Amino acid sequence: MTGVRIVCTRTGTFFAALLLLAGLGEESLSAQTLVNGAGATFPYPIYSKWFDEYARIDRSARFNYQSIGSGGGIRQIISRTVDFGASDAPMTDEQLKQAPGELFHIPMVMGAVVAIYNLPGSQKLRFTPDVLADIFLGKITKWSDPRIKAVNREVALPDQAIIVVHRSDGSGTTAIWADYLSKVNKEWEQRVGRGTSVNWPVGLGGKGNEGVAGQVKNTPTALGYVELAYAIGNKLPIAAIRNRTGKFIEPTIETTTAAASAAKDMPPDFRVSLTDPPGEDAYPVAGFTWILVYKEQPDEVKGRALTKFLWWATHDGQKYASALLYAPLPTPVVKMIEAKITQITYKGRPLLTGR
Repeated sequence: MTGVRIVCTRTGTFFAALLLLAGLGEESLSAQTLVNGAGATFPYPIYSKWFDEYARIDRSARFNYQSIGSGGGIRQIISRTVDFGASDAPMTDEQLKQAPGELFHIPMVMGAVVAIYNLPGSQKLRFTPDVLADIFLGKITKWSDPRIKAVNREVALPDQAIIVVHRSDGSGTTAIWADYLSKVNKEWEQRVGRGTSVNWPVGLGGKGNEGVAGQVKNTPTALGYVELAYAIGNKLPIAAIRNRTGKFIEPTIETTTAAASAAKDMPPDFRVSLTDPPGEDAYPVAGFTWILVYKEQPDEVKGRALTKFLWWATHDGQKYASALLYAPLPTPVVKMIEAKITQITYKGRPLLTGR
């Protein structure tokens, strides 16, 4: 700083000068770009970690993310009240038509949706697809039902009502769960179907993955579904689910990755379902979570900050996934994502260059 002369006549000026000398002056702070996003609760743990780690790498941008559910994320990106949305359910063709511009789905990680429950002793349970569907349809109402006991012969099941807990908000976690039940049960597909919000036949509602986990944790004999990280975080028992090959599979990083490997035909827009895959070791209720971003960005500075983050998260950021119980992206998918991110533009010019 030779040759720089600072004259301080007031305390505030003195501290501003110190910040300037440290390279963190008012001009630098005011130049920080705020990028706002909203959506899925499913990836909130990994997104929080990413935003914290990325702030150490790129001090020019700050990310603010509201975990409000996939339905809210889709609505807000369509209305352009946020810079990016987040969803665990791919947008429908009709939703994409409502958007004022072309939207990209960028896969970020994969995760497992798991069945959680509250029974004495936290005993390990197993479920078949038809039993799960009939519980959520309200056709199986007690833990002592013979069909549950048939695959849990060593477990002392109480003769008590099953309290079903589901999401009350628009949810990508629900979309994955309902998509799975639709694939394995025709009655569910016809009566309830797929979507981020469905007309639940039975049960209590909880807001967000954290709401469902909390309801199950505080309600004896309850059964619900959440993303794996929320089950582990709340120390709730997790069921093994029988996959298409007949094996009872527990949700792990490896079995979630196996589900993605079984989905070999990745479409160019990344809107793909991973549920009920054919792989022998594949966990049957898994899915991608996507960030939703406009191809043509309205703000050059924000757009560049967002594309730089997306590149980092889908590359270097993947090393944080496994510790938070998400499966990292397969290498072939990352290669496809690279091509997609370089198509994000401002006034027709690519925002990410030199990669």
